[in-house]
Amino acid sequence: MTYNVNDENFKNSEIYKNFLKEYPSRGGLRVRAYAASGAIPISGLKVEISTMFNGDKIIFFEGETDESGLIERVSLPTPELSTDNLESPLKKTYDILTTYENVDTTYKVDMYEGVCVLQNVNVVPAMMVGGFFGS
Repeated sequence: MTYNVNDENFKNSEIYKNFLKEYPSRGGLRVRAYAASGAIPISGLKVEISTMFNGDKIIFFEGETDESGLIERVSLPTPELSTDNLESPLKKTYDILTTYENVDTTYKVDMYEGVCVLQNVNVVPAMMVGGFFGS
C-alpha cells in the first residue's frame, strides 16, 4: 500500500505512529539538479522522496526543483543516534525518484539524526545527433 504523509487520515493511523516510534529523530535532505558539470541548474525536475516501512510505501515529499535547481532542506524521520562510539550509527534509507524529460532515475540515500545530506542529480539532456537521439 502507498501512503502520503500529508494525508490527515494517515497521520492519525497506527502505521504512522509506529513509524515515528521507530524513527523519532530528524535529518535533512537537500536535492540539487544540474547539467554541464554543475554550470546549468535544472528547474522543474520532479522529485518524490519515499521510504518503505513494514511493506508499505510512505511518501514524504513531492515537488519540483526551483529556478536554482534546488529543493531546500526536507526534514525526514531518522533513528536516534547512539552515544556508544563503538556502535555504528543507525540509519533510515529513503528513495529519491527524479523525473525529467520522461526519464526516471532513482537514488537511495541514507539519513542520520542531525545530518543534512545533499543529493546531487546530474541531468544529461537528450541531444539530436545525426537524426538519432543519443545521450
